[in-house]
Amino acid sequence: MTRIGLRRMVPRDPAQRHRAASPLELLFDLVFVVAVGLAATNLHEIEAEGEITSAVLSYGLVFFSIWWAWMNFTWFATSFDTDDWLYRVMTVVQMAGVLVLAAGVHAVMVDGDFTVGITGYVIMRLALVGQWIRAAVSSTRFRPSAVRYAVGITAVQVLWVASLALPHDLRPVAAPLLILAEVLVPVWVESRSETTPWHTHHLAERYSLFTLIVLGEGLLASSNAVIDALEHTEHLASLLTLAACGLVITVGMWWIYFSREQHDHIRSLPTALVFGYGHYVVFAAAGALPAGLEVAIRADGGRVELSSSAVAATVAVPVALFVLSIWALAIRPSLSRSANTVVIALTLAVPASVAVPALSLPVTALLVAAVVVTLEVASPRGMRAPGAPVTVP
Repeated sequence: MTRIGLRRMVPRDPAQRHRAASPLELLFDLVFVVAVGLAATNLHEIEAEGEITSAVLSYGLVFFSIWWAWMNFTWFATSFDTDDWLYRVMTVVQMAGVLVLAAGVHAVMVDGDFTVGITGYVIMRLALVGQWIRAAVSSTRFRPSAVRYAVGITAVQVLWVASLALPHDLRPVAAPLLILAEVLVPVWVESRSETTPWHTHHLAERYSLFTLIVLGEGLLASSNAVIDALEHTEHLASLLTLAACGLVITVGMWWIYFSREQHDHIRSLPTALVFGYGHYVVFAAAGALPAGLEVAIRADGGRVELSSSAVAATVAVPVALFVLSIWALAIRPSLSRSANTVVIALTLAVPASVAVPALSLPVTALLVAAVVVTLEVASPRGMRAPGAPVTVP
């Protein structure tokens, strides 16, 4: 500890016992509730207007910026969290960037105006650069990695800012290239030197907490259906059914995600990359579910410009993507061949249910429940119960 209250930013022990999310990390996650909620709100509004392709593409781009900022902070914190006053201040700066990004979500998704969104994103990323520079100064062992992270992240942020000077119609073309550059930075850094010290149980808990955040938006959508039903009693039965199905689906997705321990899937660089990057689909799909439920609520009142099959797909497709992605990332190895076949068949039946739009939502709820039953029947003895805390023994 220095005279000004700072600690050396040395690497954390990846085998530390009982490592859990810090209060600062929990506060950091709360900021993302705002960004995820705004992304889901704009997604359902654009979908309701019949612009499905535009809605999905803009949502995918915005959600990447949210997820990528969260994930980079999470992996840095698991390795170098000092929790001194400077670390906290730099984290608060990143939180401020999230709020700026959230303020620009509507402009990005509806108007194609990236200015505010990129500004918030760059604030978040450059604050993390400051953390990596501090790690480079403090840790001789990981200095090469820290310097490469600082250089790589800064270079990509310069390109993001430069993209604002492009003609309006070229910005959506530049965005995928810059996203590719972003995701290649950790691959470049971690493959060229000793990997940074991950705490696998801590990371698994952090991913679990973010999953709860995005699934919580689904519970809000279900409550909105109940509120709408009470205000429009002529649609009471259908809206209450929608709310019940939304609750079953959301709880079922929670149950599926937490049905298996996940820390064993972060043991090496390749597995860490698959686990970390693969969760983009998990999180984005979970975040899209409440948008689909809101579309279904509006469709019940005849306030959408979509076919009934398209309305059903706004729920069924995210659910199927969520289940398939977490199955591939964490559940598949724990199941027998027959159980894996059953899970895949049940999940693929979810998007197929849109062929009968009137029944798609209750069928989706039943299929998700059936996946839960399959996982419970196939659960090995001693497997952690759903929702049990992830801790180091």
